[in-house]
Amino acid sequence: MCMGTCARILGPSLLTLGLLSVVANTLLLFPSWEWRYLQMGHITKKAMLMPGVWGGGLLVFPAAVQITVIGFRGKNASCTWGTCQKMFLSIVLSGLALLGSAACFVLSGVGLTEGPLCFYSSTTHNGTQMTQWDYPFLQTHSQSSNIRTRNYLYDPPLWNKVCIEPRNIVSWNVYFFSALLIISTVEMVLAVLQIINGFFGCFCGLCEKK
Repeated sequence: MCMGTCARILGPSLLTLGLLSVVANTLLLFPSWEWRYLQMGHITKKAMLMPGVWGGGLLVFPAAVQITVIGFRGKNASCTWGTCQKMFLSIVLSGLALLGSAACFVLSGVGLTEGPLCFYSSTTHNGTQMTQWDYPFLQTHSQSSNIRTRNYLYDPPLWNKVCIEPRNIVSWNVYFFSALLIISTVEMVLAVLQIINGFFGCFCGLCEKK
């Protein structure tokens, strides 16, 4: 495939994925469409770090825009010095996008593994019932609790039995952190493809002469 054609595919794709990443992370801040938990500070830490905004979004947008411009404005361009400069810049920006999406992938994976911050009831070692805001699925690693004996991700019926509020917070976190994992994975693949495409573009031009 010609490098110019490849850029016209990769650029808009990265732009779309970046926007989806920002939206997914933003929704994590408003569990069950409610804003009061954000106001009270009861939002999962990994969601508050906003990896989907800066990692999967802001660090991806420069590469997406620059690649798109190359693809649609670089038609009929041969291997000139200007073309090489633009393709080299796309390599640098794609590398930045790769780092951002990788960071988003790691933080989203950790957020998915740890589970959400929620208000729940637990039993202490002396049998006392207590309610608190914490990470119930993370705490069970170190407490003798009956909340779970295995990874909560493999036990969906448990999701609505542990957290009292926010409502449906477990499924909310699972769905949107999973979405961020998928989005960031595709972003990493596309960024690598553009790095390869950029190297060929530096030496061969966009191969779209009339």
